[in-house]
Amino acid sequence: MHFSKKCSVFKVVLSALLIVALLQMIYLSFLSRLHGKQQRYRFSELFGGSGKRNGNPEKNTRKEHLRYSLSTGGIFDSSGQYRVYKNLIKSDFSTNHKPGADPSANILALATHTTINNLHHLDSLLERWQNPLSVAIFAHGQDAKFATALVYALSTFCPQIQSLVDFHLVCHSGEMASFPDQDREHFLGLEDCDAVFARLETHRDQFKNYAIGSNVSYPNNLLRNVARGGTEASYILVLDIDMVPSADLHPQFLAMVTRREPLLDEVFVMPAFEIRHTRKMPATKSELVQLYQVGEVRPFYEELCPRCQAPTNYSQWVNRHARGAGPLEVAYTLSWTDPWEPFYIGPRRVPLYDESFRQYGFNRISQACELHVAGYRFSVLTSAFVVHQGFKVQGEFHAKKDEENRRNRLLFRSFKEGLKTKYPSSPRRC
Repeated sequence: MHFSKKCSVFKVVLSALLIVALLQMIYLSFLSRLHGKQQRYRFSELFGGSGKRNGNPEKNTRKEHLRYSLSTGGIFDSSGQYRVYKNLIKSDFSTNHKPGADPSANILALATHTTINNLHHLDSLLERWQNPLSVAIFAHGQDAKFATALVYALSTFCPQIQSLVDFHLVCHSGEMASFPDQDREHFLGLEDCDAVFARLETHRDQFKNYAIGSNVSYPNNLLRNVARGGTEASYILVLDIDMVPSADLHPQFLAMVTRREPLLDEVFVMPAFEIRHTRKMPATKSELVQLYQVGEVRPFYEELCPRCQAPTNYSQWVNRHARGAGPLEVAYTLSWTDPWEPFYIGPRRVPLYDESFRQYGFNRISQACELHVAGYRFSVLTSAFVVHQGFKVQGEFHAKKDEENRRNRLLFRSFKEGLKTKYPSSPRRC
């Protein structure tokens, strides 16, 4: 009898456990179906037709603009070797900012360039900048479609990117970007901002530096010009995407130009540094100086080309108002000396970068040289700076770096000769 009761209790417990297990399986099956539907909806929302939400048709103007930009086929650059899709994706800021509106809203923008394997840096750059940003992306082969899909997903799922970032695409003239309607297997997981950046992370080691392919040249100066031309701001800061400016640079610069009318021939230099990968990016000059004094931060390119940044006069800048207190001002003014390649904020009318320089070497020096010949002065700001993520060291570059550098050195010589014709009345030479 006692055994019979135990047996009955065991059967009841076992039956209950089986029921619970069955309900869990049903629940998990339901969640799986629901997730599948959400994924299909997300894909349809991103790349499919117009779609409906709550029974009402919605007009996706962002998607329509992307389709239109792609349908134009882009435009060729001056060499005819590259195809440019300007304003592939427009930010809410660019879409809504009207000529004649509040001029202070469009005084300063940041322009940057990248390939798809470095686009993941956009997250940290925008986190620091938090203002209008123009990004030119170079994509080769299938990456053109991949880049198109990812920037569209970024602008759809990441509110700050949607609000502030304009994307432009550059590819070889023989290639065309297209709308990825049918590539469900490649983009099915793009359901939120984190997922898109996670996908970008998988491409971060796709190639090293500019080593995209044996016959593929990274058109850095073309990209800089495309990014610059993609903003209507009065002043533009051009940075590589793996660099960040000091915190609050945007409001500090706006306050400075309000107090002090910039000269027509003036650009504003920010000392450039590089920091160990393990360190958190300094936000203020006082934080940067502390790291600088213990060797965790050093001048940009100190190991590779110390002369390229030495004219900035780091010791004078570090020792002047080391705490960085007070409003942003001009600390001192310098004349350009070879081979200085400063990072600066300049008016949008400054000369464009020479697009014949590609790959590694002399691409930024050539533009700084032209600024000098054109009569510009270089005003170093008291507390603003830019920092590169990671130390630049020998041995971490692609195999053809030295060969590219030699080619561009020869190009730089002819470029300097050309400046004599372009600026015949200038007493300055490089």
